[in-house]
Amino acid sequence: MLLSAPLTWLAVAYLGSLAALFLSAFWTTDPFTSDVVRTWNVDNFRTLFTTGVYRDVAVRSLGVAVGVTVVDIVVAFPIAFYTARIAHPRYRRLLLVAVLTPLWASYLVKAYAWRIILSEGGPLDWALRPLGLHGPGYGLPAVIAVLAYLWLPYMILPIHTGLANLPDSLLDASADLGARASRTFRSVLLPLVVPSIAAGSVFTFSLSLGDYIAVQIVGGRTQLIGNLVYSNVTLDLPLAAALGIIPVALVVLYLLAVRRTGALRAL
Repeated sequence: MLLSAPLTWLAVAYLGSLAALFLSAFWTTDPFTSDVVRTWNVDNFRTLFTTGVYRDVAVRSLGVAVGVTVVDIVVAFPIAFYTARIAHPRYRRLLLVAVLTPLWASYLVKAYAWRIILSEGGPLDWALRPLGLHGPGYGLPAVIAVLAYLWLPYMILPIHTGLANLPDSLLDASADLGARASRTFRSVLLPLVVPSIAAGSVFTFSLSLGDYIAVQIVGGRTQLIGNLVYSNVTLDLPLAAALGIIPVALVVLYLLAVRRTGALRAL
């Protein structure tokens, strides 16, 4: 009974908005007045699948989401391993607070801070010049770096939880049987933490797939699905709705794929 009201609100506000999005994608827009015409057709989806620029943006957005997820896994795992298995128990909570601290800062403040860091003549460019290198500037690599930084805590926390709940007896048994550290990592540690990694990837993948603000700040001329949805909302709402269905469909497919790993139980 206590959960009935929140679940009802979820069904009305969230699922209802998704249903409205799906329905409006089958409408059209008057080319002269830009008014929405409630005539059912699949022209918007035909445009998405037959226009090269939309296919390229969809593939690029998917690549960015996958790239951000991979970067976060590589960076988050050693951090989570230290906080969960190596750090003194007295300091583990403080380390988790330090991991969560960036989430308290404004999204825009962090994104614009990265814009300054990545700018030509900025701190990163200045630090690399003595080595004969220069910063990446604005573009797709900058987008991946900024999004990876923004969503990194969402990857660290599930992995930390998975490693913290790992019984010490399993690692001790592997060592007693003569397995080296690398073999223990591959055969014991990694398979048991895969659900936690998949749980973190749900956040990094979905949040990166729908982001459009960081792309506008550090992306230069890069366009992702979120940017196309944002730019078409006032000009062609049905087309923007059809574009918005793409990340929703990709996230649903991703959730179905990671469901087999038990990641949804780790969320």
